[in-house]
Amino acid sequence: MPAKKAADSGKAAVKKAAAGRGAAKAPASEASTSKAPASKAPAGEVPAGEVPASKAPASKGAAARKPESRTALVRRARRINRELAEIYPYAHPELDFENPFQLVVATVLSAQTTDLRVNQTTPALFAKYPTPEDLAAADPEEVEEILRPTGFFRAKTKSVMGLSKALVEEFDGEVPGRLEDLVKLPGVGRKTAFVVLGNAFGRPGITVDTHFQRLVRRWRWTEATEPDKIEAAVGALFPKSDWTMLSHHVIFHGRRICHARKPACGACPIAPLCPAYGEGETDPEKAKKLLKYEKGGFPGQRLNPPQSYLDAGGRPAPPLGAG
Repeated sequence: MPAKKAADSGKAAVKKAAAGRGAAKAPASEASTSKAPASKAPAGEVPAGEVPASKAPASKGAAARKPESRTALVRRARRINRELAEIYPYAHPELDFENPFQLVVATVLSAQTTDLRVNQTTPALFAKYPTPEDLAAADPEEVEEILRPTGFFRAKTKSVMGLSKALVEEFDGEVPGRLEDLVKLPGVGRKTAFVVLGNAFGRPGITVDTHFQRLVRRWRWTEATEPDKIEAAVGALFPKSDWTMLSHHVIFHGRRICHARKPACGACPIAPLCPAYGEGETDPEKAKKLLKYEKGGFPGQRLNPPQSYLDAGGRPAPPLGAG
């Protein structure tokens, strides 16, 4: 999508959200099974720019919300994903990689640090150890020194060298394309496995990271707290073919707008669909100042982002040590 078109789309979405909220600024109630007029939208859908009574902001003092049926939940969840796809048509994995080996290593390294810091560190790692054979035979102290900026570098060195040895000894130096094989590798759990399967092999998977967990609970897609249960609950709301891009859409939104401590509710295009509206800043101008990455005009996570991201106004991250 050209940059201007993407920007216009984002502005229109914000205006639509503001119009839908009206004067009230309190958490939205749960969606109901009420259907929009057939002349305006398909059954169960909401005409663009309109918010049904069941989704209008409710009083903060309301004792209880009307229970949401399973059908209404599925419709609302899928509507949110469609809206996010329009807001982030350039959504992508935010780890730099050129092959499955680089992706699995980068994903393991991303634990308890930012994708940005991983992206700034891996160029030196892969330049010196481009294959599993190279990394498996490396001097641990030299690997530790390269990985030091990512934190927990000794444990991460053990993991990436261990998974490299496993790839050499058990898979002929190739990253396997099956979940049951990936999770056997040192440092690789279901989250990492689904990142690799979805983005390196094109096999659908849901990535339940901290952003994903936070947002799906705010949206009341599930009350589960354990990653595997969240994965199952959310996966049941969507066709399997949607899972990988759904993950990118939700994670992008969590990093850019729906932050953990102070969500930018007043600048959120999906506010009319969000039961948690009002937990963050609702003033549109103040909310705009909370936007991050391309939404706020700042560099993103990747040193080498996709062209679609650059076309939308995103900026590459600086290399390690850059001013």
